[in-house]
Amino acid sequence: MRRHFFYILAVVAALIGCSENDSFTTSRGALLTFSSDTVKMDTVFTGIGSSTYSFWVYNHSGDGIRLNSVRLRNGNQTGFRVNIDGSFLDNSMGSSVNDLEIRKDDSLRVFVELTAPERHQLDPQLVEDHLVFVLESGVEQNVCLRAWAWDAMKLHDVVIHNDSLIESACPIVVYGGISVDSAATLTIRNTTVYFHDGRGIDVYGRLLTDSAIFRGDRLDHMFDYLPYDRVSGQWGKSGGIVFHASSSGNVLRRTEIRNAGLYGVLCDSAACDTTTLRLDMYRCVVHNCDGDGLVSRHSNIRLRQCQFTNAAGDCVSINGGRVELSRCTLAQFYPFQTGGRAALRFTNVMPLYALNCDSSIITGYADDVWMRIINDTVTSMAYAFSNSLLRTPQIADTLRFRNILWETPKDSIQGKMHFINIDEKNFYYDFHLDSLSTAKGWGCY
Repeated sequence: MRRHFFYILAVVAALIGCSENDSFTTSRGALLTFSSDTVKMDTVFTGIGSSTYSFWVYNHSGDGIRLNSVRLRNGNQTGFRVNIDGSFLDNSMGSSVNDLEIRKDDSLRVFVELTAPERHQLDPQLVEDHLVFVLESGVEQNVCLRAWAWDAMKLHDVVIHNDSLIESACPIVVYGGISVDSAATLTIRNTTVYFHDGRGIDVYGRLLTDSAIFRGDRLDHMFDYLPYDRVSGQWGKSGGIVFHASSSGNVLRRTEIRNAGLYGVLCDSAACDTTTLRLDMYRCVVHNCDGDGLVSRHSNIRLRQCQFTNAAGDCVSINGGRVELSRCTLAQFYPFQTGGRAALRFTNVMPLYALNCDSSIITGYADDVWMRIINDTVTSMAYAFSNSLLRTPQIADTLRFRNILWETPKDSIQGKMHFINIDEKNFYYDFHLDSLSTAKGWGCY
């Protein structure tokens, strides 16, 4: 009998609990609470789906609340897509869902995406809508959905067979990469090219750039403090810009290559012509690559007033050939540095006919970021450094090293203290020289 009594009590308690949780109110004072009153999306390219954003809807009113409907105020006109706890706002049903319930102390999660229609404007345009919650009491509550949409030209698997020019005031998004045929010259100027993952530019002919930016197409954030544009490996999984053996006479001016994959720039092996430049870079930036920044294999290249910084591999890697480095900044502050990565690495696995470095800064986190690899003493290994800062143990060789500032971790001003901002927490870097730097007059700035 005692056991039956406790069983009956348990059943009654459960029924009372269910009854309390299942009661709903139509009081106009009973309101929903939202984790955010505005869903602020990042800038998106029109016609391309955004990342998924979400927020929570809470019922802290003390009683259950029924929703007559949840709808997008502007219907299907703005491109927002909404899923409420598994229910889609179907355009065929007026972009709304009906008859939802949120019990006392319960919640719903809302997911939002956007594919914005073209705006036919050069600048990003505001896209805004409101998600309207109509309660059974007649009260309306809403959450604002807001983003910026940017028209872009979309290119797919581009192959350049004839001399061509790419110049655009609006951004260009490339799917599948660009290939320049051996008989063609591609000129890209006054343009930002956004690559969607995959390949970058394969050059078999000739590439000329001026005032161009090459980067990944993610405009959103990985975290609130970290835009994808500061994350390496966003595009060019097999290399950002790759100059193949048949390519020569390439000129990059005022060009920025950032957040590429395996390489930022690769000059692949070819017969080294010491009288003709394969690559001439002037006032360029190669930053934050998921592999090496610049790789030159048995090539004749010239680098003037360029910045090569933060690579998961080496910032600049030279294997033979002929190289001129003048007023460049090579700084290895890759945030996930594991050791052994150089700001500058050079070797004579292939004959190094000449490496001349003048008025440059070569520094980084590690005690030694200047790495010379001598394959043998027979193969040519000609190099000289002058008027430069080198973070490496001092070398007693006055023929190859003239007016060198040998940097060590014990110096009062060394490593990242040379520069205006090295922010490892937010991955933000400014490689202009700080006023206290001992390398004034050297480097790309």
